[in-house]
Amino acid sequence: MSTFLYRLGRTAFGRPWLFISGWLAVLAVVVGAVVINGVSVSSEMKIEGTEAQTVLDRVADELPAASGGQASVVFTVPDGQRLDTAERLAVISDTVNDVYDLEQVVNPLDLATGAPEEGAPDAPQQNAPGNPPAGPDQGQGQGQAQAPPYQPLIVDGRPVPGVLVSSDGQVALFQFQFTVASTSLTDEQVSSVVEVVEAAEQGTGITVLPSDSLKAIEIPVGIGEVIGLAVAALVLVLTLGSLIAAGLPLVTALVGVGIGVGGAYALSTTVEMNSATPVLGLMVGLAVGIDYALFVVNRQRRLILDRGLTAQEAAGRAVGTAGSAVFFAGLTVLIALTALTVIGIAMLSTMALVAASTVALAVLIALTLLPALLGLVGERICSDKARARRRAKVEAESHSVADHWVKGVIRFRWPVIAGVVAILGVAAIPAASMNLGIPSGATANQDTAAWQSYEAVSEGFGEGFNGPLLVTAEPTGTVGRVTPELTAKLIGEFQDRDDIVLASPVGVNEAGDLAVFSIIPTSGPSDEATSDLVKSLREPDNAIAQDNQVQLGVTGFTAIGIDMSDKLADVLPLYLGIIIVLSVLILMLVFRSIIVPIKATAGFLLSILATFGATTAVFQWGWLSELFGFDTGGPLMSFMPIIVTGILYGLAMDYEVFLVSSMREAHIHGQAARQSVVHGFDQASRVVVAAAIIMVAVFSGFIFSHDIMIKQIGFALAAGILIDAFIVRLTLVPALMALFTERAWWLPRWLDRLLPDLDIEGDKLLTMLNQQAEATDRHDLEVRNLSYPKTL
Repeated sequence: MSTFLYRLGRTAFGRPWLFISGWLAVLAVVVGAVVINGVSVSSEMKIEGTEAQTVLDRVADELPAASGGQASVVFTVPDGQRLDTAERLAVISDTVNDVYDLEQVVNPLDLATGAPEEGAPDAPQQNAPGNPPAGPDQGQGQGQAQAPPYQPLIVDGRPVPGVLVSSDGQVALFQFQFTVASTSLTDEQVSSVVEVVEAAEQGTGITVLPSDSLKAIEIPVGIGEVIGLAVAALVLVLTLGSLIAAGLPLVTALVGVGIGVGGAYALSTTVEMNSATPVLGLMVGLAVGIDYALFVVNRQRRLILDRGLTAQEAAGRAVGTAGSAVFFAGLTVLIALTALTVIGIAMLSTMALVAASTVALAVLIALTLLPALLGLVGERICSDKARARRRAKVEAESHSVADHWVKGVIRFRWPVIAGVVAILGVAAIPAASMNLGIPSGATANQDTAAWQSYEAVSEGFGEGFNGPLLVTAEPTGTVGRVTPELTAKLIGEFQDRDDIVLASPVGVNEAGDLAVFSIIPTSGPSDEATSDLVKSLREPDNAIAQDNQVQLGVTGFTAIGIDMSDKLADVLPLYLGIIIVLSVLILMLVFRSIIVPIKATAGFLLSILATFGATTAVFQWGWLSELFGFDTGGPLMSFMPIIVTGILYGLAMDYEVFLVSSMREAHIHGQAARQSVVHGFDQASRVVVAAAIIMVAVFSGFIFSHDIMIKQIGFALAAGILIDAFIVRLTLVPALMALFTERAWWLPRWLDRLLPDLDIEGDKLLTMLNQQAEATDRHDLEVRNLSYPKTL
């Protein structure tokens, strides 16, 4: 491996424009594809194989209008005023009719009701979700004996479809459906709805608050990411001591994410893609792209300054040695990310593959484009001042901060090990109360229309109106059809439950064997009580299903969120098992050891638990929320734990590979076990610290994104790298390596014979180069002897 990469590095250095033009051509093709195809991303979160998704797909087939996305608009007036004045009622009524006139919005009067039985009375008039059903008693049962704190909005003696007004007259709720899923709407279609409803504010004193579902999709990248890159650039300059050297990792990382993220956007018109998917690729691609290039450039500069090699020879050796570590470090990240595809969730698979592609590009660019750029720079990679300064510091190297740190850790290894385990154990405690879900208006910042709308609905009507459920009923008895009597009976029994505020019919399919209802829970979308209600309605033996001989199904945004959280929680142990087994095998190949891979994995488990604890404390409990730019706590995004686990595992193994491979290199070259730990730490720790700071800076830039999912992932990755790099890899690892001494490198002989020798440390490469040097010396001696023959 190291020999092949050495030759590749020297070739790229010697023929730079061949490699540079190749990568520029790829980048040009990607940019052209984006321009031609355009960009199409959504906020859809579709989880195949869940009951909510199965029911929604059936509704989409049988009653398409009922499967469309739901949205709401809240109309409010200042304290002491009322909405039910003649002028304001007319404005609201006209606004509602204008919304229903839009092509992408369902008019409730147009919903199919199905064909009634011959001789049966006509099917009842259908209602928009959220409206009370027709009937003298408003369909209320025992559980709803008291008059609700709202009523339909009446204009000219007739109810306005889809609109409820609170009993104090200060809040009106307009709920409606789109013809397609909200995530399939274009920005123009969403904006047209917002423009129509906001027109109601003109000169009326009404405040219009669109729900979170009426927010146009935005690319969640902003000034925070630019600041993160600026910090990374500063760290590179301080680490490499040269603007030229510091600029190379930034250039190569930007080329990598340009191709990877640009390619993702180019494919977004043909592959269904969440808006967070390319951003995740950008986040991971920038971090690993900068780090991998840093490792190679740093090794080249060390070879030049320490051993006096030429820039080309140093570049070849850097790619052969540090490049080997980059290759296998990147391989662990790729395994951790691509393993997400076995879970069987298309959206998650797409996110993982896009992120994995940016990592693969980062590795290839570090091994090809970077040495080509080094070829253009030539000997200028190290200035004369840097060479002189390096010579002056050679004697002082053993007294560095890193040397003092690692020797102190080794000396007090038992207290260090106990202290690290105790600190990370305490940090992990909040993770025990981690609540997973989907962010809603309740978790938005308080100065946004989404949060204000959520609060107004909760105060005027109850939290359940923020998360309606869509319930289907399919007859299982001999009749096999939905009759008007059955519809009315089901509505009454739904409303007899104490955990349901309101039930209203949405429609019946043409075959008459599927009825759809809108159910308003008494609890909010993220409450445990709502999850219990969903599970209760799905039970085959629940009273409503048994009494009416129907099979009930539950879907809707809230139910999808509940199912998503449950499924991801179920598959997380399987996913962890897959990446741990595969990565342990790779680390065993790299280090030819049993203990090192197990130790590396155990350290990661401590890191990830502490990371989840910190993330829970910040985003769920609200600790330091003002510092991170949000003011409402809530559930953690369902995808966050599994995505962060995959990325962090790969990145944690990066640092393990770079740090421990340096220790192994020293050990192979003859140093005693503990001395090799010190020497390897002295050689690798500075660049690992710089790489970790760069990753923390890049990930921290995403914490200030307006997208809560990106914000949570950015924080978790930044906190995870901080914990894993500085507490686990730079503190716990040398303590454990010193504890195990020679046993750390033990490998059974039979296994040693089976495993291929990958030569990560470049031992075979060094042997080859020494042999070539000896052969060259012998040839030169022979030439001198022939040119100057001895005389008698």
